[in-house]
Amino acid sequence: METKTAENTRIDDLFSTESIKKDLALSDPKQAIEAGAGQAQLEQKAAQFVDRILNLNPQDYKGREDNKAAVDTFGLDLQREAAKKSELLKQPVKKLSEKSGEGSDVANSLVNLKLKVEELDPAKFSFEEGWLSRTLGFIPGLGNPLKKYFSKFESAQDVIAAIIKSLESGRDQLQRDNITLVEDQKSMREISDKLTQLIGLSQTIDTKLQYKLDREVTAGSEQQKFLSEEILFPLRQRIIDLQQQLAVNQQGVIATEIIMRNNKELVRGVNRSLNVTVSALQVAATVAMALANQKIVLGKINSVNQTTNDLIAGTASRLKTQGVEIQKQASSASLNMDTLKVAFQDLRTAMDDISTFRQKALPQMAQAVIEMEKLTTEAQSSIAKMDKGNQAKPVISIEG
Repeated sequence: METKTAENTRIDDLFSTESIKKDLALSDPKQAIEAGAGQAQLEQKAAQFVDRILNLNPQDYKGREDNKAAVDTFGLDLQREAAKKSELLKQPVKKLSEKSGEGSDVANSLVNLKLKVEELDPAKFSFEEGWLSRTLGFIPGLGNPLKKYFSKFESAQDVIAAIIKSLESGRDQLQRDNITLVEDQKSMREISDKLTQLIGLSQTIDTKLQYKLDREVTAGSEQQKFLSEEILFPLRQRIIDLQQQLAVNQQGVIATEIIMRNNKELVRGVNRSLNVTVSALQVAATVAMALANQKIVLGKINSVNQTTNDLIAGTASRLKTQGVEIQKQASSASLNMDTLKVAFQDLRTAMDDISTFRQKALPQMAQAVIEMEKLTTEAQSSIAKMDKGNQAKPVISIEG
């Protein structure tokens, strides 16, 4: 079960028949007559008519017919005037049907405006650039999403302007209708007041005539028959007709008031759509585009910051690694101590081996020297003999 909101309750109260009756001060005819200053005049007119009827000569047929006609036509002109069509209803039915319902210009324009606003709602768009937009963004017609949305928004302005013009035209028509309805309602109010007075007069005549028939007219007489059948009976028919006409007229006043109030609400709704909805769309589009631009700039800033952070992190990492290596190098010997120790040990061993070798080689070298001296002495002797042989000339010469 739906719960009525405060707004719904207010609208229901605003358009309820009882509320409108109270606002229009529509009251019961009898109460209105009794409360009015013309009650004495009604009593006087009713008494004059009843006295004239009672004093009518039975042989005066013309007078009888005139009084019968007076009763038959009592309030008829006013009733015809009340039945007159209003200025608004004089328009062709087709034209009236176009003003109301789902096919009206205002309704269609509101629907079109709703659809266009929903179509341009920034919340339905993604302003994020995909890989295709980033790759092919330089190609005409394949701009970034922000530019495409802005282009769509701009191209829709002519359509929105046409919708606004249609809404303004419909709103102006509603206001003109209300001006016509005000005049119609004024006329119906005036007729209702006159009908109330006539009903009061006819009811007073009925009461007085019935009183006379019951007390002063002989039962079963020709006069009693004439007054009952030819005067009282059609009089009461006229009273019922006038009461019905008054009820219809009052319903017309109420219906007119409801239509005017509805028109006013529609005018407010159209103004709200023109002043709020369109402005809200423009603000939403502006904010969306501004936020999208901000997001793009923010993305670039984050990208630059990330690059800077990567540079700083890389530099710090290299400083950390290389700095530690430098410190390690600075705090340690240039050569490996274990290697140096082994090298020096090898050197000492080599030197010891050399020393041992020399000690052992000395006697051998002395013996070698003696042997070499002996050999050189022998070689020298051989050389000397060879030299002497070379100095001696041959005894026989082959040459002669």
